[in-house]
Amino acid sequence: MPALLSQLLLGLVNGSFYAILSLGLAVIFGLLNVINFSHGALFMLGALVTWMGMEYLEINYWVMLIAAPLVVGVVGVVMERLLLRWIYKLDHLYGLLLTLGVTMVIEGVFRSIYGVSGLGYDTPELLEGATNLGFMIMPNYRAWVVVASIIVCLATWYVIEKTKLGAYLRAGTENPRLVEAFGVNVPVMITLTFAFGAALAAFAGVLAAPIYQVTPLMGQNLIIVVFAVVVIGGMGSIMGSILTGLGLGVIEGFTKVFYPEASSTVVFVIMAIVLLIRPAGLFGKEK
Repeated sequence: MPALLSQLLLGLVNGSFYAILSLGLAVIFGLLNVINFSHGALFMLGALVTWMGMEYLEINYWVMLIAAPLVVGVVGVVMERLLLRWIYKLDHLYGLLLTLGVTMVIEGVFRSIYGVSGLGYDTPELLEGATNLGFMIMPNYRAWVVVASIIVCLATWYVIEKTKLGAYLRAGTENPRLVEAFGVNVPVMITLTFAFGAALAAFAGVLAAPIYQVTPLMGQNLIIVVFAVVVIGGMGSIMGSILTGLGLGVIEGFTKVFYPEASSTVVFVIMAIVLLIRPAGLFGKEK
């Protein structure tokens, strides 16, 4: 039982990263209809920008937790204005290939500067140490990751699904001329939506950096799992991405207890089963 409870909490940490990254993908796909393969690179940029701010400018972690997503959000604005705006009416494959190319450029540039070895990234002083839960010693920073991720995910879901702004966002992708008739600048709204999705990826990168080593390639393996999470939850489903990300993190953790060899593939096995039974995903809408 202690081993199971420990893996439950550790699985929630991984699931938190899956949830917040898949949420960003779901926001971009659900509202802009673009498969953003550069999400892993944006995740890496969030961690690397934070490391650069702390290393070169001596800015503390808490300031960079806000500043890094803003910086990467500006990168998202540039990407959307210069590249993505031209492919919205084309097949999804064009968006996937374009963002894959952007990923290779971003990772290649920073790999040539910093190499592929991990960069040091200390846990903030306020979150150092651990708490004895009786059945395990829980690092305070990992507990913070779970709490912060859940708060950001639920706040994003609420804004998109329950507010007037979210209604404008959804309507702007389905009938932009009607929304423009109400005085809303739809192109700017679309740009800010992509920037917000990029900022979510960067926020996850800032949270992940003290746990994973900061490297230009840190988003490569994680983004493949995150795409599987989005497919299982349902492409474009906000709540589906959150619940599926957290749930699959826990399942992955339990698998490490009972059958460790399958822990790296269990997500993809579940994806195959879900697609056979419900091609639209668990929370996706059947067409």
